[in-house]
Amino acid sequence: MKTIFLVPFIAAVSFGSQALTLTSQDIQEGTRMAETFAVQGFGCTGDNLSPQLSWKDAPKGTKSFAITAYDPDAPTGSGWWHWVALDIPSSQQSVERGISGKLKDAREMGNDYGAIGFGGACPPKGHGMHRYQFTLWALPTEKLELPDNPSNALIGYMLNASALDKATLTATYVSE
Repeated sequence: MKTIFLVPFIAAVSFGSQALTLTSQDIQEGTRMAETFAVQGFGCTGDNLSPQLSWKDAPKGTKSFAITAYDPDAPTGSGWWHWVALDIPSSQQSVERGISGKLKDAREMGNDYGAIGFGGACPPKGHGMHRYQFTLWALPTEKLELPDNPSNALIGYMLNASALDKATLTATYVSE
């Protein structure tokens, strides 16, 4: 008798909530990004524009979002952080192409190029295809509490420790 009641309960829980979803008009899962999203410098000639991103189905209790762009294939021993944007209001459901540096009511942190905001793709020539993981984090606070000048590793730790949910869109790029 308990099994009969448990099956409808599991079905209701399983289908009652949607997973956070991240999409883009500019980049597609598993495909090469356009040069416009590559950095201008370091041997690359891109436009250094951040891509358009949209999301839906944030979990209940979401009070802000964060966006990170990370290259796990960078030959550094610790990857490469291309973008960290925090405290994006929960009412927002997208960012437009090239928004980096113009985000309202949010804060952008330093990237591994040493600048604030988005730093486009630019893997070393001859290093092959790199993955660029654009991750949207749903957070339970309006502001992620961090010390002054935190490292991107600490920010990543805090995001992982506090996220209600996250969604990742992975694009690729190779320097030719």
